[in-house]
Amino acid sequence: MNTVPSRVLSDGATIPAVGFGTYPLSGSDAESVVRDAIAAGHRLIDTAAGYGNEAEVGRAVATSGVPREEVFLMTKLRGRDQGYERTLAAFEESAARLGVDYVDIYLIHWPLPRLDAYADSWRAMIKLREEGRIRSIGVSNFTPVHLDRLSEETGVVPSVNQIELHPNFTQPGQRDADAARSIATMSWGPLGRGSGILADPVVTGLARAHGVTPAQAVLRWHVQLGAIPIAKSATPERQRANLDIFGFELTADEVAALSGLERGRLGGDPDTYEEF
Repeated sequence: MNTVPSRVLSDGATIPAVGFGTYPLSGSDAESVVRDAIAAGHRLIDTAAGYGNEAEVGRAVATSGVPREEVFLMTKLRGRDQGYERTLAAFEESAARLGVDYVDIYLIHWPLPRLDAYADSWRAMIKLREEGRIRSIGVSNFTPVHLDRLSEETGVVPSVNQIELHPNFTQPGQRDADAARSIATMSWGPLGRGSGILADPVVTGLARAHGVTPAQAVLRWHVQLGAIPIAKSATPERQRANLDIFGFELTADEVAALSGLERGRLGGDPDTYEEF
């Protein structure tokens, strides 16, 4: 089994430097795939209320044979559940579906600025953390403006910001903003979600040069940028390979070459995207 280094978050929590994503897994497939991922060595498991698979993820963790305290469960608050009281209730619903009494990391999935409720949700999450129901609190798809509002209104800065990040959308400004606030950047869609990144000649050339797969080359790029990639694969072989990215290193020029593949985002714009 591959040994995965740890990352220490600003709140003192220690988490694996690579995570396993569960979107868009559902039903019995989600349960079996997540159980396989845990068997392959994954310990940071990412889900969300909006994915509709929290129950399956929870069952996979419970039946994995790995102690609960060794698995870092991360889930997210969906848009329709934003607001102080609704966030408190939504968290309890997520915990019940997962079958756990605490969650390691809880994120606000999208800021939904038109709704103007994410600061109230953040206050509820602070309360849940103080009560020990959540170990670390963070956000997803937040811009510097959104991050600063949370800090200014509550004095509490997120420990994590999970954003779209891959060689076609490198987000240097957002990554710098996260780092300046001691926020760990997590990458969703780190392999480009079927956009063809893994077949790009730059990627395949670097993979051949290092004797690794294209996915391993791209995931290593994330790590060297200082991000925590959250990658999904349904096959145990690839699940293991996605963890095996710490035995080689890209040169500065190779990192720059991958960063030079910029084309633009695949997902929604945090200033306008609405997820309910």
